[in-house]
Amino acid sequence: VQLQASGGGLVQAGGSLRLSCAASGLDFGSYTLAWFRQAPGKVREFVAAVYWTTRYAESAKGRFAISRDNANNTVSLQMYSLEPEDTAVYYCAAGYGVVTGTQTGECTHWGQGTLVTVSS
Repeated sequence: VQLQASGGGLVQAGGSLRLSCAASGLDFGSYTLAWFRQAPGKVREFVAAVYWTTRYAESAKGRFAISRDNANNTVSLQMYSLEPEDTAVYYCAAGYGVVTGTQTGECTHWGQGTLVTVSS
């Protein structure tokens, strides 16, 4: 199983960025897909998840949108109105079945992370 995240980079506050994660080696449609992030010195935290429905952390509601493409085995995170507090390494993750996707323990497969830096 491999999850390959991409799309990170440097963006100014107020800007937008789209992260993508390509999955291989798993029955993609049977998994809940999620994005987590980890800022320097902080614990990894939930950002968004999708199976049939979507879930968002409070900090992501109204600014981020998660989507999945089961035909192409990809999950994306569109981020708008980025703030310096969004600076972190973003990880895509997969958990089998219809789980909340909000807990790291639910996810059995992880991507390598992509760095998002938001400058003020």
